[in-house]
Amino acid sequence: MYEGLRFKLMKLVIVIGGKHGTGKSTYAKALAEEFGLRHISAGMIFRKMAKEKKISLNELSKIAAKDKKIDCMIDEKTKNEAAKGNVVLEGHLAGWIANDYADIKIFLTAPDSTRLKRIAKRENISIKEARQILSLENAEKKRWEKTYKINTGDLAIYDIILNTGLLPIDAIIKLLKGVVEEYILNHSGRQHQCQ
Repeated sequence: MYEGLRFKLMKLVIVIGGKHGTGKSTYAKALAEEFGLRHISAGMIFRKMAKEKKISLNELSKIAAKDKKIDCMIDEKTKNEAAKGNVVLEGHLAGWIANDYADIKIFLTAPDSTRLKRIAKRENISIKEARQILSLENAEKKRWEKTYKINTGDLAIYDIILNTGLLPIDAIIKLLKGVVEEYILNHSGRQHQCQ
């Protein structure tokens, strides 16, 4: 762990973005643990909300398409956590929501076949059901672009784009840890811009 370095860099905020099944949670948790940061997941908030309402993710997504309050609540929590600092934020819109609070923005990709397997395993569902989750992505993209007036297909806001299907999990974690470590070493005296 990089405890000594962490305290030199005030309010480190790492953002992990990407589509469903790209490994956002896996890699966000690993970075949070390694660098002694909190981990906040927009996806987990969404899944918890669906569970509390006793409905599927697909059903909640359909409700969210009509009721902006759901997205706004998740995004407000994400923004508040970014402002507190010392956090790894993970979610589809985290790069835009964390905005100037983010020190490092990472976007993860993976082939659809890999994503389907990961979603099926994570949600304990069939590949067919996982395909339904992926089919929601275009509707989500349109909804977010309409609500926030952003182009979620424009990845220029991200510092790093990485295909998590390219290497084993441990190798991807090693790469991401190296990026964060180098960032800390090169920015350890910098005061966070949003303080």
